[in-house]
Amino acid sequence: MSKDLALPALTTIAALVAYFVFMLNVGRARKKFNVPAPQTSGNPDFERVLRVQQNTVEQITPFFAALWLCALFTSAKLAAGLGAVWILGRILFAWGYYQAAEKRGPGFGITMLGYMGLLIGSIYGVITHLL
Repeated sequence: MSKDLALPALTTIAALVAYFVFMLNVGRARKKFNVPAPQTSGNPDFERVLRVQQNTVEQITPFFAALWLCALFTSAKLAAGLGAVWILGRILFAWGYYQAAEKRGPGFGITMLGYMGLLIGSIYGVITHLL
């Protein structure tokens, strides 16, 4: 296995750690805002914490696919760098959303920048390998 693939692997681990923290935050928010399982609503502060975790679930599968396609077909270093942008965006998204829904925009934009870079890199790499 190529040593270069350790970089996107490390990025994968970092994304999984961030997701794990978001899951833990939901559990803490349940206690803090008195929202027992299986409830998913009732307190807007809790609901924002839950949405961060749910939104990350919605995005993590396409992120991983784009990360690894970009790493394998274009550049492992580029994929790891763009993956780090995605993770930073997710963290900023969470930090903003925890405060107020209207503060999630910058983090979301950074997340999409990282993802779109990975997707474009994936498309470019696969097409150039087919030619």
